[in-house]
Amino acid sequence: MDKKTQGTLEMSVAMAISGTIGWFVVQSGLPTLEVVFWRCAFGVLALGLVCWAMGLLRGMTWRIARWAALGGVAIVTNWLLLFGAYSHASISVATAVYNTQPFMLVVFGALLFGERITLAKLGWLVTAFGGMLLIAQARPSADLPGSNYALGIAMALGAAFFWAFASVVAKRLTGTPPHLIAMVQVAVGVFMLAPFANLGTPPQDAVTWLLLVTLGVVHTGLMYILLYGAVQKLPTYLQGALSFIYPVVAISVDYVAFDHRLQPAQWLGAAAILVAAAAMSQQATRGRSAVQNPAGIGNTKPR
Repeated sequence: MDKKTQGTLEMSVAMAISGTIGWFVVQSGLPTLEVVFWRCAFGVLALGLVCWAMGLLRGMTWRIARWAALGGVAIVTNWLLLFGAYSHASISVATAVYNTQPFMLVVFGALLFGERITLAKLGWLVTAFGGMLLIAQARPSADLPGSNYALGIAMALGAAFFWAFASVVAKRLTGTPPHLIAMVQVAVGVFMLAPFANLGTPPQDAVTWLLLVTLGVVHTGLMYILLYGAVQKLPTYLQGALSFIYPVVAISVDYVAFDHRLQPAQWLGAAAILVAAAAMSQQATRGRSAVQNPAGIGNTKPR
């Protein structure tokens, strides 16, 4: 199997795994904070073993720990907000709104790094914003227990913001093994949430524990390993295309498992966000290719 085929398979599986995370979160029946704590706890065990086996722990420095920890605070906050949004706005709606991440990153790039927002980027930003408004103004198809639709939208947007912030922080760690960064991030989550995780009364049934272990080992440890392995093998344009497996799977799971149907306006809004994000990804890829290879030779090779 060649590298591109292997990377495509790894990325596809990683995105499919990510798309099912909402089902595990909802089925656990636990408060969001406890779900995230146990995800971090089992995740740090899985990633810690991987880093130890690969000899990555010897490369840990205070600089890596400091920046990875800051990113960890953002990532854990991102999980708290996104998982909390599921119960208010449904997995489908929260996932669609969450995919405004690339546009948050564009704004950060302009504010912090002086990156220029072109007319084309501005057009796609407006398209995505219009899509978000369509989702926010549409009526949910089903009432969720304890739901507050507007709050769910706000939480999904907040999750996207903190994901973009974590991505900005990650720029400080270029060249650091990503498995090591992820291990520090989930370790930070354990320390952040332990005082609030109600550890005195842990889950009592085996099914809940199985769900939590799966979130930590599969949706965190295995997913990170597959994702980072794929990133090293695939060209950026293919990574961007395959990343849309995640929202497709998430919306499908929400429909099959919970019978949550998007309304026509919500479908239109979700499509606007995803198309705009795909276009932004393609533009970013072309821009990097032009800088790296102005003659346009060999741009199909993985970078």
